[in-house]
Formats: sequence, structure tokens, C-alpha cells
Amino acid sequence: MRLLPAAALLIAAPALARDRAADVPPATPAGPPRNCLSLTSIDETLVRSDRVIDFRTIGRQTYRVTLPYRCPGLGTERRFGYATSIGQLCAQDLITVLYASGPMQGARCGLAPFQPVVLAR
Repeated sequence: MRLLPAAALLIAAPALARDRAADVPPATPAGPPRNCLSLTSIDETLVRSDRVIDFRTIGRQTYRVTLPYRCPGLGTERRFGYATSIGQLCAQDLITVLYASGPMQGARCGLAPFQPVVLAR
């Protein structure tokens, strides 16, 4: 009897992974990647999945960061924090997943270069 619920969870897991991948709109590169973005130029961040974050700047340019590894909880919580003392967010910086349910912090994950993109509409 105990094996049935575990089997059901294994079957459901691939469907959840597909749903999260559907949250990542296709994007076409629009120039060479940048190592850093000025904090004052970032207008909005859109967490698309455990590996993809889109940063929109005040000038409406979108930069996509595809993390080198999956960042557990990022796609679910869609919130992260960071600390920097240079006024820029850079590819070598770490982000920390923030949980909406309380003060608990989640995984710390390294960023990657900021690729300017045009999102598919």
C-alpha cells in the first residue's frame, strides 16, 4: 500500500518540470553578454524558473541570466536577495532565495553573464 503514493509522486514530477519550463518565454540574443548591470538601471526582475531570471532595465532592455545550475526554490518562490558594495550586480555574485512564508532563507546560487535578449511575443 505504501508504494502506490510514492509511484504517483514519481509520475507527477515530470509534469511539474514541464509546467515550469513553459514559464520561460523564448528569447533571441541581441548582442554580446555583459558581466555586470548597474543596480540603478534595473527596473524589474522576472524569475522564470529555477535557472532563468530576466532583468528589465529602465530603458526597457531585457537581460536574461541562465544560471549555471538549478537554484532550488527559486522558480517556486520567485524572490531573491543579494548583497553588493559596488552598485552593480555581476555574473560572479550570489543570490539567495527568499521565502514568502517567513524569515527563512533558501539556496545561495551563483549568477551568470547578463545576455541581452528580445523576448518572443
